[in-house]
Amino acid sequence: MKLLPVIMCGGAGTRMWPESREALPKQFIPLIDKRSTFQMAVQNLSGPGFERPIILTNVDYRFLVAEQLAQIGMQAEIVLEPVRRDSAPAVAVATELALRQAPDTIVGVFAADHVISRPQELARLCAQAASAAHEGYIVTLGITPTHAATGYGYIRSGEALPGLKGVSRIAAFVEKPREDVAQRYLQEGYLWNSGNFIFRADVMKGELLAHAGAVAEAAAAAVEGSKPDLQFRVLDEAALSSAPRISIDYAVMEHTQLAAVTPADMGWSDVGSWSAVLDLSVRDEQGNSILGDGMVIDGSRVLVRSPDMLTAVVGVDDVIVVTTRDAVLVVDGKQADRVKELVEQLKTRGRREALEHKRVYRPWGYYQSVDDGERYQVKRIVVKPDGRLSLQKHFHRAEHWVVVKGTALVSVDGKDKAVHENESIFLPIGCVHRLANPGKIDLELIEVQTGSYLGEDDIVRLDDVYHRS
Repeated sequence: MKLLPVIMCGGAGTRMWPESREALPKQFIPLIDKRSTFQMAVQNLSGPGFERPIILTNVDYRFLVAEQLAQIGMQAEIVLEPVRRDSAPAVAVATELALRQAPDTIVGVFAADHVISRPQELARLCAQAASAAHEGYIVTLGITPTHAATGYGYIRSGEALPGLKGVSRIAAFVEKPREDVAQRYLQEGYLWNSGNFIFRADVMKGELLAHAGAVAEAAAAAVEGSKPDLQFRVLDEAALSSAPRISIDYAVMEHTQLAAVTPADMGWSDVGSWSAVLDLSVRDEQGNSILGDGMVIDGSRVLVRSPDMLTAVVGVDDVIVVTTRDAVLVVDGKQADRVKELVEQLKTRGRREALEHKRVYRPWGYYQSVDDGERYQVKRIVVKPDGRLSLQKHFHRAEHWVVVKGTALVSVDGKDKAVHENESIFLPIGCVHRLANPGKIDLELIEVQTGSYLGEDDIVRLDDVYHRS
């Protein structure tokens, strides 16, 4: 009895700013080791007990997902949400996709931004939960608490299910408690709600219809109207947009009579703050963790993440310092949860740093801002082998490209030209042009833009192999 993993990775991850931003959210960042949490989840949910996974993600992240799967040599069906919705529509879509395989398909819905340090225990628990799901229960993995946390919902276990080892009915779901209540929950054996669910597809469909019919109908229409696009499947936008924004907890789990839980002690963390990253990282004798070019003198429980420049911390304790190319975060470790509040303020002020990095990834590679002024902008552009930008033109800017590595194939108004290292080419305002890398190594060039308007929306795409509008 294999389990079909559905990995949901559409969130923005604002608590991990400035490394995590909407254009590159936390599930795609190597927070704990060299793999991203998304890559860790895919590998944790592979092996003899699992089917090929389904990845459910936002359309904006499709190329990130494809590239990170390729990096770890894994394959998956990638399904794209053209609009963002909460977890109930996502679970409903996963249910519809599983029903297409077989009504009794056992589905496991997992988050892409959680960390599990004991994946073998996860596999065992999935098999245990799958047995209960086969019997018609909707099973969640209830995390065995390690402390009286106030940031998680809790589960109170009920009677044990006969014939199903380690699985009990859920007596109650409990909202995030005050600290004194959380301490009592810890003493009374409550479990944390991990948000991971395992169920039989036809059972979940029935419960969705009974308790959240609008969600079920919208998901069914979104899958029915989905279309292939390159190696992806895109859900129908109009149908998905009609789904109410509601979590699966509120939509189904708090109403169903089929809710069950199995206690899970598998080294789980939702990595909900930089303090959690510090707790999960390798630390020295003073409890400090340094990633990149950092120094700490006379400090304890200090997290420094600074891959691009020297960051030094002297004489302070319990502080988090995260340095990127365009932003520096300094926060008291006890107030790390307030980073989300900071990001909301940045968005209100219209700060670009809330949404994207200086390095912006594209399906063909990336570009990185180097310098800018009132009528000019300088970028570093890297194009992967066989990558090509869209055929495009600009109304307000001219561009000058200088190749520093590799060979560029440049099309200008229908004429192709090879531009080699230490050579350049000028692209006047209004010309129709395309850049491609025909070589076997990365193509790197410096782009100098000049003109009255230099925004990214001054791009008219005439043809694009990546099907971007």
